[in-house]
Amino acid sequence: MTPLELPAHERTLPVILERQAAALGERPFVAVGDVELSYAGMRGLAADIGGALAEAGIGRGDRVAVMAENRFELLALWAGCSWTGAVLVPINPATRGPQLAHVLANAGPKALTVEPALVPHLDAVPEPPPELERLWVLDGGDRGWGGLRPEPFPTPGAPVPAADVRPGDTLTILYTSGTTGPSKGVCCPHAQSYWWGHHVGEMLGVTRDDVLHTTLPLYHSNALNAILHASLRGARLVVAPRFSASRFWMRLAESEATVTYLLGAVVSILAKRDSSPHDRAHRVRVALSPATPAELHAEFQDRFGVSLVDAYGMTETNAVIGPHNGRQRRGTMGVLVPGFDARVVDADDAEVPDGTPGELVLRADEPFAFATGYWRMPEQTTAAWRNLWFHTGDRVVREPDGSYRFVDRIKDAIRRRGENVSAWEVEQVLLLHPDVAAAAAVPVPSELAEDEVMAFVVSREGTTVDPSELVEHCRSRLASFAVPRYVEIVDALPLTENGKVRKFVLRELGVSATTWDRERDGVAAGGGQ
Repeated sequence: MTPLELPAHERTLPVILERQAAALGERPFVAVGDVELSYAGMRGLAADIGGALAEAGIGRGDRVAVMAENRFELLALWAGCSWTGAVLVPINPATRGPQLAHVLANAGPKALTVEPALVPHLDAVPEPPPELERLWVLDGGDRGWGGLRPEPFPTPGAPVPAADVRPGDTLTILYTSGTTGPSKGVCCPHAQSYWWGHHVGEMLGVTRDDVLHTTLPLYHSNALNAILHASLRGARLVVAPRFSASRFWMRLAESEATVTYLLGAVVSILAKRDSSPHDRAHRVRVALSPATPAELHAEFQDRFGVSLVDAYGMTETNAVIGPHNGRQRRGTMGVLVPGFDARVVDADDAEVPDGTPGELVLRADEPFAFATGYWRMPEQTTAAWRNLWFHTGDRVVREPDGSYRFVDRIKDAIRRRGENVSAWEVEQVLLLHPDVAAAAAVPVPSELAEDEVMAFVVSREGTTVDPSELVEHCRSRLASFAVPRYVEIVDALPLTENGKVRKFVLRELGVSATTWDRERDGVAAGGGQ
């Protein structure tokens, strides 16, 4: 089966669901927990839940928020909202306090679906947003909030016809982590999801014979868009519980998965585990794995039999950089995908020569292939899309062969002794040490102004990292100014739900009484100053 390709005015979820239901009928499509739907079943669910939303007074443009782990109700709301023109707002269930209050106030949902264990966390929100009319509590929860009585999750209603949804209409509002300010709600239109499915499906070589498997959360763009990776190509998707290193390969084998998704520190965590009979007892052939160190590609292929595909995309953009003709230079993000334009620019948005670090800015050729802005944040939207280019906040280098190499997040850059230090490059060197399972580098204040480099390190199971040995390991692999001065051994790094390190937490922890200091506890010789 060739991938479903649609003209510009038909790039919407209702059209995709209708077309694939007609073409594929009872072919298995998506499984969440104990529930599995065929292509026809997903189209029917969209119409039925759309009817339930209509009966609840929710229509086109209304926001429907949900705080839950990967479960069927979240998928049902995604289908129903897409069918009726309502907007799904999935909220990270770990969101708390002022951040949760901000997200709810900013989104202004008309209905909120929440797991019972999370209802008490709503008490930290001063008052419900004025738009909120319904509180749907899952699993028979009977605790209300803010004067709203709890209602059961709506049962499927009388099916309704699909709304006349346009490609630029907002499908989801996805909130960023908000590590440097209030979380921003990214307005993701229908056509953007179509292009995510088209491009990533192409990168992974997805066919109708594939089984896709994700442990990533459905409030994250990667997992939501995996639905499109499968649907456009007639494949099957299994949405699993959150990542577990000890059970990862077993779950893949049980689902007969052939394609999976890895983010953050997951690749390193899996590679540093002891060998197991489960390492090869699966059918997985390829994994989407952004920002994987070059050294791990061969190791992953040799040990697990899985090819890693690096690529670059953001919630605000699309899959804009990736492999070319199925090939990729390891250690790079890939080359520009057709249909997009990219520049590497300086602080004044002037393009810099190949080989020179600068900020990556992007734009799309096709309408609505990118997000349309930040919900109710016009100033932040204007700043991010200034000069008609989306500013990613990522520092990259474009190589002469057209490959793009990631350097760091601009806000993660460390300034030491007049030199710019890439936290990402320091982390890649730390991860090369055989006893390091995970690592993060952050700036901490220096007595001499600017920054010092601090490394937070998790030891591989059954080992203990020696800080002085680790620093010596870094000396031969990093410029002297980039070698960490401080090392803190920790049990785990603070992670977001999708595996990214919460660096603001580490910066706030900073140097403590348990921190190893190279200038106090180690040998400062060797050019490490």
